[in-house]
Amino acid sequence: MLRLGGAVEKTFMIPYNAFHFKTLCTAIKSLGTMSLTLEQVKRIAHLARIEVSESEALSTQGHLNGIFQLIEQMQAVDTTGVEPMAHAQDLSQRLRADLVTEADHRAAYQAVAPETEASLYLVPKVIE
Repeated sequence: MLRLGGAVEKTFMIPYNAFHFKTLCTAIKSLGTMSLTLEQVKRIAHLARIEVSESEALSTQGHLNGIFQLIEQMQAVDTTGVEPMAHAQDLSQRLRADLVTEADHRAAYQAVAPETEASLYLVPKVIE
């Protein structure tokens, strides 16, 4: 989350998506060192419909280039033989027993319904 200064505090988030992150990392690796220019930051802000001043654009440029540097550092780590994990700690999820805990009241519920057929509720047609 990046917070931009100014009279009104503006916040925007970049959603995490593993596929896009992997694609971004691969693209960065193939390009070598990657950084954004001030013009690119302003264009991104324009496309996102975010009004940024010159000082906000400079600050955002620094934040985004810092993210790219972090990605470069992570790409430099040798992960050969490391298996992917869903969580940083080896945890298992406790599951409850798959048992029926409530009685079947379908017949009682359908007895008061206006119309039913083959254990399904019939409703009036809404869209023609």
